[in-house]
This record gives sequence, C-alpha cells and structure tokens, in this order.
Amino acid sequence: MNPSTLSICIVLGTRPEAIKLAPVIQQFQKLPEFRTHVVLTGQHREMVDQVMQLFELQADEDLKIMQPKQSLTEITCRSLQGLEKVFQQISPQLVIVQGDTTTAFAAALAAFYQKILVGHVEAGLRTDNIYNPYPEEINRRLISQLTQLHFAPTKRAFENVQRSGVTGEIYHTGNTVIDALLTVAHRNPECPVPGLEWGKYRVLLATVHRRENWGEPLKDIIEGFRLILDKFPDTALLLPLHRNPTVREPIQNALGNHPRVFLTEPLDYAQLVGAIQRCYLLLTDSGGIQEEAPSLGKPVLVLRETTERPEAVEAGTAKLIGTRPSDIAAAASQLLSDFEAYQKMANAINPFGDGKASQRIVKIVKDYLM
Repeated sequence: MNPSTLSICIVLGTRPEAIKLAPVIQQFQKLPEFRTHVVLTGQHREMVDQVMQLFELQADEDLKIMQPKQSLTEITCRSLQGLEKVFQQISPQLVIVQGDTTTAFAAALAAFYQKILVGHVEAGLRTDNIYNPYPEEINRRLISQLTQLHFAPTKRAFENVQRSGVTGEIYHTGNTVIDALLTVAHRNPECPVPGLEWGKYRVLLATVHRRENWGEPLKDIIEGFRLILDKFPDTALLLPLHRNPTVREPIQNALGNHPRVFLTEPLDYAQLVGAIQRCYLLLTDSGGIQEEAPSLGKPVLVLRETTERPEAVEAGTAKLIGTRPSDIAAAASQLLSDFEAYQKMANAINPFGDGKASQRIVKIVKDYLM
C-alpha cells in the first residue's frame, strides 16, 4: 500500500446497512487516496449478498456470524471478537458504520477499543423511547458517544446530535438511501409476483418485521389489513415475508389463503424499488421505506407508535398510524377514497436528500484526514 494512502474500513451486517453504505463504498473506491476495506459481519446473509451483487461490490472480510435464532448478545459478542482481529490486521484510520443495528454498535465499540476514529452515517435519529424501536434507539445513542464524524441525514438529526453532548464534528449530509434509491430506480426494475397482475388492482405494499410489533401488535396489523381488503375489493396486498418465523408464521396462517394477498419471500432491493414504483401506497414499520417511498411519490402509512423520522410526518409524506386495526383501516381508507388527500401526500417534498449525500461524506472524510 502506498504510504500516503489512507485505510478506511466500512462495516455492515444487514440489508439496510448494505443499501445505505453501497454508494459510500462506491465513492471511496473511486479515489486512489483511499484503500477501502469492506467487512461483513453476517448478521443477515442472503439479503446482504443480493445488495452487494446489485451494486457490484465485494467484501474483503466476512465474519459469517449468522446463526439460527441468534440473540442480540450473541450478535454483539461474535461481532466484537471478529472485528477486533480485522482491525488489528488492517489498522484503518477510520471505521465507518451506518444507522443503528447491533452490527453498527459492535463495530463502533470495537473501533473504540483499538483507538480508531469512527464515522457514523445516518447519525442523530431519535425517538426518546429506549425500548421503541428496540434495540435501535439505544444502539444509535451509544454509537453517537463513540463517534468523531457524525453524518446527520437531516437538519433535525443534526440538532439531535448537537443536543446529545457528544464529542466530534457534526455534518448535515442528506441520507445516502436516496443516493442508492435513485441509482436503482433509474433502471426501472421489474417486480414479477406470481399471480399478481399489477394493472388489475390498486396494490398495497406492506412490510412488517420490527420486534416491538411481534405478538399482539402483529395480530392487530393483520386484522387492519383484512379490514382494508374487505372494504376495497379493487385492492390487493403484496407482503414480502421477513425470514424470522416469529413474524412470517402468523402472517402466513392468517392471510395465506386470501385471494388478494400475495405473500412472497423477501424481495431483493431492485425488486423492492420496482414494487414501490408500481404500488398505490405503502404500509410499513420499516425505517428505510419512510425515506425511500416519498422520492417515488408514494404515501407511507407507518405501522408504529413512534418514529425516529418525524421529518417525513411533518413534510406530509408519511403518517404515523400505530397498530390498532381500526386506525390502520381508517388511514388507508382515506387515501383509497379521497384522491385529493392521496395527491397531497404523494406530491409532498421528500425531506431526506438529493442523492448526493455519499459524495459529501467522502469529501468530509478526505478533508478531515488529509
């Protein structure tokens, strides 16, 4: 390695991290001043591999920590142990993590233990409820305490980091998910679903997976979906199932035989973008979709009691509706019945960025280190 070359290590473990870090990795790889090491923990497996292939990226290290029904403690411990060895081998000047996963927290902590600088992409999201979302709210707060370069996606996130009493420098960059989304959406990807004729129904795209929605909240969400389908026979529900049996089995048991419900395996990212482009509206407890769908002009109903992305609600691109069946049905009914209300949400300005966040992040790192 050229002695003047800087070593950057980018760590990821889940699909959302892979999506949001892919444009950052690509930007770093363009510059000869950097040797970019990409490390996978393996917290997720197939879903991360799909994203890496889509963006034509390869990992330099793969810790392969994935185990069936792994606990948060197991993910943290195995990530810490594996990353310690990697960081000792490559001695990076900076470790970059994204968001609020257990992988991101473990990587930031492992870097701190080696006295390596940490850069945090998507810093500053907050709900101020330590158990909602769980464990993400605490993960991102702890990462903030270990970070020297905070890359906040919005003005509100920037202000949240400022109020956190952290060390390091804070920058407002926009969200890298918009960079990734626009790159893929430009290709107009297909999303074939067996039995589903996209032009025949107004398709509701739903995703459900968060821990706080397991159990009774999930049953309520399913009942809300039923109420919508019963009221609007011109609608169909497309629901890619999470791989966790705690989530997928109740959905399969309750909705698997409904003629207008299409349950699929997880869509790869290109297919997901294609589905967002073609659907009528989205119902989700995902954080990323709250950011992505507005860029494609699709209203988002958030199946959660709290959101760390209040900018979407304030901008009018998303609506926080919780998990009560009647509330879910009422919110969807308004958008399915009132075209003016639908257009108001669909045409609201997306507050999450312009597609150039990764370029800003790389410039900040270059200026900081060089």
